[in-house]
Amino acid sequence: MKRFLTMGLFAAAVAAPGVARAEVLMTSIIEVIVDGGNDYAWKKVELPGTKCGNGSQYKFFVHQTSSPNVLFLFEGGGACWDYDTCSGRAGVLGAANPNGIADDYMTQATAKYVSPLVNGADPGLPLRSRTDLPTKGWNIVYMPYCTGDVHVGNNVVTYTDPTAQQPPLTWHHAGYTNTLAAVDYAKTLFPNPQKLLMTGYSAGGTATSAAYYFVRKGMNPKRGYLLNDSGPIHMAPNTDYLSRDLHDTIRKSWSLDSVFAGLPASFDKSDFGTINRMVAQTFPTDQLAYTGYKRDYNYSRFSYERFWTPNDKESVLGYWKQDQDNYVAELKKYPNWSYFIPHHRPINESHCSTIVTFLGSHACQSMQKKKYPWEYLEYPLGQSYKCYSEMVSMEAFLDRFINQDQVVRINEPANGYNEEDPGMKLVAPLVNAAISG
Repeated sequence: MKRFLTMGLFAAAVAAPGVARAEVLMTSIIEVIVDGGNDYAWKKVELPGTKCGNGSQYKFFVHQTSSPNVLFLFEGGGACWDYDTCSGRAGVLGAANPNGIADDYMTQATAKYVSPLVNGADPGLPLRSRTDLPTKGWNIVYMPYCTGDVHVGNNVVTYTDPTAQQPPLTWHHAGYTNTLAAVDYAKTLFPNPQKLLMTGYSAGGTATSAAYYFVRKGMNPKRGYLLNDSGPIHMAPNTDYLSRDLHDTIRKSWSLDSVFAGLPASFDKSDFGTINRMVAQTFPTDQLAYTGYKRDYNYSRFSYERFWTPNDKESVLGYWKQDQDNYVAELKKYPNWSYFIPHHRPINESHCSTIVTFLGSHACQSMQKKKYPWEYLEYPLGQSYKCYSEMVSMEAFLDRFINQDQVVRINEPANGYNEEDPGMKLVAPLVNAAISG
C-alpha cells in the first residue's frame, strides 16, 4: 500500500521534488531490463462529479478491443487519513498522486509498466522469454488512484497541519463515487461481458475486495473473477485483533459505514473482514483469489506501524503473519476462494506479486532445505532450497484460475529460495533502484 508500493507508483513513489528524476531513472532502467509496457490507444474519460483528493477532475482510461472480456484494474498507492499522509508530506507512508491525474498518465511509467495483467504478458527479461497471459487482448478499464481511500471512500474532510505551518487541507475521499461512475460508463461500452476480472495491487487490491460487490453487480458479467494482489481485508471483530485500529481509523475518515450500508446482510460492518465471506456467498459461482507475500513489509507497515508497539520490522512482520494466518483460515471456509502466497521476494519489500515482472512470483507448497548432498550439484548452483512438490509460476496460477476455473491453494513455507536465486540477485537491485528513484 505504500506510494512506491510497487512499481505501482514509480514516479508517484517519491516526494514531489524528486518525481521527475525518479520517472527518468525508473523508465531508463525498466526499459533496459524489462521487455514490457504497453502502447495501447487509451481513451481518457472524465465524468461529472468525479474528483481526486485535491478536488481536481478524476480521470480514468479505457482500452477497447474486440474481446468479449473485461479487465477492471484498480491502481494501488498507499492510503491517507490525516494531513501528513494526504498532503504528501509523509512520503512513502502516504497516498499516491496527491496533486491529481495528468492527461498523459497512461504514457507515464506507472501505468505503462506496472501491470503484466494490463499488458497481457509477463515481460521478458534477459534469458527469460515474454509469456502471454490469459488477459491478452481483453478490454481494459484502468482506474488511477488519487483519493487515498482504496477507491471506496465517501467523505470530504478538512485535515489540519499538526505543525501549523500550512493552512488546513480539504480532502475529497471520493473513491466510491468515482468507482460507481466508472462502472456505469463501462457498462455502456461493454453491455454483455463474458468474463470480468476485477483486480488491483496494494490499495487497489483492497479495492477489489471492498468494491467487488458494486462492480460485479453493475457490470453483470456471465462469469466474475476477483484477484486481490496484496491488499487483504483482515478479520477484526474486536479490539484484540491487530487490524482493528486501522479499520476504526479509516471507517471514520472515509465514512465507510455510508458505503457498506449497501452491502448484503452477510457482511457485518463491525468486522470488515467479513467482506470475504460476503463476496463468496453472494457470488458462489465466481472465482475469487488472494495473492501476496508472507514477508510483505509494505502493507504491513500501513496496518500496524502507527498503531502498535514495538513496531520494528520483525515485530511488524510478526503481526502480519498472525493476521495473514487468520485470513487464510477464513478463505478456506469457502469453496470459491483461492490463495497463492509465496514467502518472500527481494523486490519492493516483498509487496505485490503481479506487478512489473513475475520473476520470483512463484510458490511451492513443499519448499524445503535440500535433503541430500548431491542435490547441491543441481542447477542453479548455490541454491540450498528445493521444491519437493510442484513449483507453480504466477503464469500457471493465472491460467488455472482464469482459464480453467480451478481453485488453487498454495501457502508457501518460510524459505530463502528467492534470495539465493542468481537471476533475482541481478534484477532485484535494478528494480529497487528504479522504484526508489
